[in-house]
Amino acid sequence: MTDARTRLLARRAELTGDLERIEDQLDDPAPKDWEDRASERQGDEVLESLGQHDRDEIRAIDAAIARIDNGTYGICGKCGEAISPERLEAVPTAALCRTCARGE
Repeated sequence: MTDARTRLLARRAELTGDLERIEDQLDDPAPKDWEDRASERQGDEVLESLGQHDRDEIRAIDAAIARIDNGTYGICGKCGEAISPERLEAVPTAALCRTCARGE
């Protein structure tokens, strides 16, 4: 689990850095030209969407780290079976086994 924790913490740090850069860009003053302002607003919407995605991923990472800490990492939160190592390798934040994630 230490390897998973290390990978999750590294990804969390990367996302936190991304969020800081996004917030800095969103805080830039708006251009005075109307056309430039409209174009920048579209860019801001994209940045806001990326920021939301990053915040969602950080929440999933925090939940996975909590599962590591309480000893439930790798155990499906729905059926209680083990989550395959391959799934955890591909999706380290997975809280459900493949079967439960598919809704089967």
